[in-house]
Amino acid sequence: MISLFGWLLVFHILASIAVIGPAFVVPVIRRSARTVGQLRFAFDVTNKLAILPKIGGAVLIITGVWLMIITKMGLSQMWLNISILLSLLMVATIEGLIGPRMKKIMEIVSISQNKGDEVPSELGRLMKKIIPIETVSQLLMIAITVLMILKPF
Repeated sequence: MISLFGWLLVFHILASIAVIGPAFVVPVIRRSARTVGQLRFAFDVTNKLAILPKIGGAVLIITGVWLMIITKMGLSQMWLNISILLSLLMVATIEGLIGPRMKKIMEIVSISQNKGDEVPSELGRLMKKIIPIETVSQLLMIAITVLMILKPF
């Protein structure tokens, strides 16, 4: 029979997949759109996927804290402290930098939908400005994942 620790670890890993998966896939879906219609569809799909990181994030926090309690690890491990710090930085990047820019882009898409199928130049410019921020967010996710798996220090 699997122990409580085993089940918590399984749910913790599944929750991390729910958070990381969409974060890597959503920018690819958005960047593949070539027309306003495709961009609108991409936003509809990505908005539906947005629930996964929210649920996964909550489960990730709950299981992570629970794992820290039952292993009596607390915040004594440097890799864990750095992972938590990078996670907070990642959330701030997504919610503080990417989120507001995406809202503006979605407004432009809504307005542009009635004007034809060509992507306005302003929209393309705004989308290109988000790419480096999304890349930073993805690199933070990779760093967090590596720290969680390898526990280097």
